[in-house]
Amino acid sequence: MLWSLLKILAFVAAIIALTYGGTLLMEVQGSAVITIAGREMTFTPMKMVMGLMLLVLAVWLLLKALGFLIALVRFINGDETAVSRYFSRNRERRGFDALSDGMVALASGEGQLALTKAARAERLLGRPELTNLLAAQAAEMAGDSKKAEETYRQLLEDDRTRFVGVRGIMKQRLAEGDTDTALALAKKAFELKPRHDETLDILLKLQAGSQDWQGARQTLGAKLKNGALPRDVFKRRDAVLALSAAKATAQNSDGENSEAAAKAMQNAAIEAHRQSPDLVPAAVMAAQSYVKSGNKRHATRALRKAWDSHPHPDLAAAFAAIEPEEEATARIKRFGLLTKGKPDHAETKMLMAELQIVAEDFPAAERALGDLVESDPTARVLTLMAAIERGKGADDSVVRGWLTKALTAPRGPQWICNNCQHIHVNWEPVCTQCQGFDTLAWRAPKSTDVAMPSGTEMLPLITGAPEPIVSDGDDDSASDDAATITIEANN
Repeated sequence: MLWSLLKILAFVAAIIALTYGGTLLMEVQGSAVITIAGREMTFTPMKMVMGLMLLVLAVWLLLKALGFLIALVRFINGDETAVSRYFSRNRERRGFDALSDGMVALASGEGQLALTKAARAERLLGRPELTNLLAAQAAEMAGDSKKAEETYRQLLEDDRTRFVGVRGIMKQRLAEGDTDTALALAKKAFELKPRHDETLDILLKLQAGSQDWQGARQTLGAKLKNGALPRDVFKRRDAVLALSAAKATAQNSDGENSEAAAKAMQNAAIEAHRQSPDLVPAAVMAAQSYVKSGNKRHATRALRKAWDSHPHPDLAAAFAAIEPEEEATARIKRFGLLTKGKPDHAETKMLMAELQIVAEDFPAAERALGDLVESDPTARVLTLMAAIERGKGADDSVVRGWLTKALTAPRGPQWICNNCQHIHVNWEPVCTQCQGFDTLAWRAPKSTDVAMPSGTEMLPLITGAPEPIVSDGDDDSASDDAATITIEANN
C-alpha cells in the first residue's frame, strides 16, 4: 500500500516538473537556425528540446526494430523460440531481478520480503524449479509452515527438485516430532541421493532412535563407503550398533527360540568387542557370553584387554562373576591379573581397596587407596575410608565424619552425554535426552549435585549383599560394620 502511494506521488511530481520545465522553455527568447541543402529551418528552444527527444526515441525504436529483425531471421532459420524470447526479454530481466532481491532478503533474514519477491519472480519467470526453492525457504523463515509444505510438495513433481522437496518435508516432520514419517522420508531421500552426508546422519540417528539396528549398520556402512566417516570411528559405531542388536535380541527372545537368540546375542557381543575392545558394555557382554559357554579364559582375556584400555567398575563386576564362589584372598590374587596393566589408575586403587576390605585387611585397603583421599576425594573414595576406619575400630564420630564428607563430595565418573551433558545411570547407545547416537562417555560431570552411579556399587557386586547382622550391641565385629557401611553408603 505504501509503495503504491509512493509511486503515485512520484508520477505526479514528474508531471509537475515537466510542465514547469515546458513553461520555462516557452518563455525563453531567441531561436536556432539550421541549414540543410540550402534550406533553412528555424527552431525555438521548445522545438529544439522536443526534436532532441524525438531523435532519441527514433534511435531507440530503430534498435528495437533491428533486434526484432534479428530474432525474425533466427526464427526463419529454425529457432522456434527466438521471437518469443525477444518479446519476453524484459519480463525475464525483471523476474531475475526479483529473484535476486529475494535471495538477498532471505540472506538478510527478511522472510516476508523474500516471500513477496519469490511470488513476483514466479509471476514474471514462470520457472517454479527456481522460484519454489526461494519461496519454500522464505516461508519457513517467515513462520508459514503450511505455505512451506505446499511449496515443497510442488518441488516433488520435478525430478530436478524432488530431493529438495523430500528433504524439506522431512525437516518439517522432525521439527514437529513425527519421527516415523521423518524416517520414511529420510529413507526416500537416501534413495535419491545416497552420498548426501546430512541425509545419512539424519537417517542413522532416526534408525538408532527407532532401534532399527541392522538398518543403522547399513547406513553406517554407506557413510564409510562414501568417505564421510573415518574407519576407526566406523569400527567404534558399528560395535555400538552390534552391541545394541545383541541386547535387543536378548530382550526379545522367548522360550522357544531362547537357544538361537542366546547364540545370536553371543555372536553379536563378541563381534562388537572385537571391533571396539575399549567399549566397556561390549566387553562385559562378550565376557558374559564366554562364561555361559564355559570359556572362562576368553572371558578373562576380553576383560583384561578392556581394562588396559579403559578401567571401569562394570568390568570388575564382570571379572568377579567369572568365579563367583571364590574366597576373598583368592579373589585378590586373581584380580591382580586384571589390574596389573593399570596399577596407578584411580579405579584400580579403589577396586583393590574394596577387595582388601572384604578380606578384612584394613591397613592394606588404606594402602591400596594411596593418595586418592587428597588427590581425588570422590564420594566413593570417602565411603571406602569410612569403611576402613570402622574396620580398624575407629570411633563413630570419625566414621560419621567420612560419610558426611562423602555426601557433598564429587560423585566421580559417570555416563555423560557429550552433547547435552545429561547423566545416565547406565550406558545407552542413544542419549535419552537429546537422542544423540554414541555420545555417552565415562567421565566426571562438571557439577557435583548428582546421584551416585550404579557403577560405584562395586562391593555388593563383587561379594554379594551380606546377611543382616543381629547382635546384642557390644559384640559387633569391626569388620562386619565396615562392610555394612560401604554397602549402605553405596546404596
